[in-house]
Amino acid sequence: MIFLLVSMELKVLGTFILEWDEGSIIANELLSTKESTHLYAERLAELASKLGFDGWLLNMEVKLDVKQIPNMKEFISHLTQTMHSLVQGSLVIWYDSVTVDGDLSWQDQLNEKNKPFFDLCDGIFVNYTWKENYPKLSAAVAGDRRYDVYMGIDVFGRNTYGGGKWNTNVALDLLRKDDVSAAIFAPGWVYETKQPPDFETAQNRWWSLVEKSWGILQKYPKALPFYTNFDQGRGLHISIEGGQVSNASWNNISSQGFQPFLKFNDDPNSDTIQVLVDFKEASYSGGGNLTFKGTLENNAQFTARLFEGELLLGDSPVHFSYSVKSKENSLLGLIVEFSSATEEKKRVFVTAKRTDQFSGKFSHNIVPYQIQKASGWLILEGGIVKNGDIITGISAVCYRPDPVDLAHGPAEYFAMLGHLTVKTAGQSSHFPPSSSWRVEGEYIEWTSGSQGSKNLSMKISWGLLERIFLQYPKYNVYVEKLREETFQNRHGRREGAHKYLGVAHVQAFYVSNLTVPSGIASLKFIIQPCDNDGSIQKLDDSPFFQLDV
Repeated sequence: MIFLLVSMELKVLGTFILEWDEGSIIANELLSTKESTHLYAERLAELASKLGFDGWLLNMEVKLDVKQIPNMKEFISHLTQTMHSLVQGSLVIWYDSVTVDGDLSWQDQLNEKNKPFFDLCDGIFVNYTWKENYPKLSAAVAGDRRYDVYMGIDVFGRNTYGGGKWNTNVALDLLRKDDVSAAIFAPGWVYETKQPPDFETAQNRWWSLVEKSWGILQKYPKALPFYTNFDQGRGLHISIEGGQVSNASWNNISSQGFQPFLKFNDDPNSDTIQVLVDFKEASYSGGGNLTFKGTLENNAQFTARLFEGELLLGDSPVHFSYSVKSKENSLLGLIVEFSSATEEKKRVFVTAKRTDQFSGKFSHNIVPYQIQKASGWLILEGGIVKNGDIITGISAVCYRPDPVDLAHGPAEYFAMLGHLTVKTAGQSSHFPPSSSWRVEGEYIEWTSGSQGSKNLSMKISWGLLERIFLQYPKYNVYVEKLREETFQNRHGRREGAHKYLGVAHVQAFYVSNLTVPSGIASLKFIIQPCDNDGSIQKLDDSPFFQLDV
């Protein structure tokens, strides 16, 4: 897969690559007739549509007979048209490899040798070994499609302009000046080469080069609810509502949440408080949290801007909910900025404890209702009426309780923000009871394990029995292994300890080689719907599928 940032939207493209002798055999079959080109194009488009990605990068790294070029053009054209009809906003990108003469000859620019392919699709990924004047020459050839020219940059630095690695911004600066697009290849260099001091720091430092060169624009929803758990789609554990359900490392890009507006700081000592997305400390939801740590003097405050946007409010009160876990004398509040129809700007302070430190600084101070979780997380909930206003920004504020004894100077500060939800009072989640769902198991396969155990692989799928227009962004999947002595009521309440299996972002989940010890009579797979405001259905009320062993 490759990822393209197009018009500030992330596009995920599959790569269709033909290379070496095996690639030549497939190319001959693909390009044998016009009908075969259509067959390949339509199957590729169907794959993208069914599996949910946004198009294809065509990487034809094989030499062709010049007589095959007309069919190659037909393939590109038909794939592009079919993709556009099946997937709105889809892209087909041509990689700079084969020329219109059939030669495998990388041009390192857009020119007459590859422009006929460019003209039939959505863009070209230019090979990485271009020279300083090639972006400007390519832009001239592209005309009004100059932004469809993606000049390649190899982060490993293999003959790439500027040398890649920590000098990737050299190429980016030139491309921005010449007003073309960039295709960044292998940013995994940071991880694969174990750049010091650690992956998170090196990763943030490297992407800050991109930000400094091209700037950054973050897009957030323009309608409530707004929810984030700061998840980056990876982690060392998984938590649900403050309780850890898995201690295994994981990666799932579909689980990403909205990310805060944080700037990378090369000097960790320049600010009293460091702010980072943390994967090592406990999380409230998913695998990460937003951590604030450092030192803070008495009566001092530290403010970090998290989100900017235009969240239009209706007539209902605005409801805030967020989770905090902190050390003693470390308080974390929120500043919510509003703009009215008359462009009057107001700031509301949401504070865990009433304090005189911020007296007169805000139009309203809200002390939310607090719920203490057994895991140490504190849930804070509050609301305010702001009819017709727009939320333009949300910031976090680190401060001390009033008063606090810091006679020996600044003291350690530590707090974590686990999630943040903003919604209207009328946007409460609705979860149909388990009886409203159809849950099925298929492709059930048993194999023998050790010491009398069995291994189970199967597909679980589910959906509402009636056509109710309800869509949930994800589902947590659990299993209960019920022994003979506890297996009493097939359709009753939950009777055993449940184990977290994973998360599904579609209405299906694949169980692979689940170990079932001897003595287990039944398996109960529980599907827990999660709404887009972060709320989840109670496990006892969630749909399930029961399988006899």
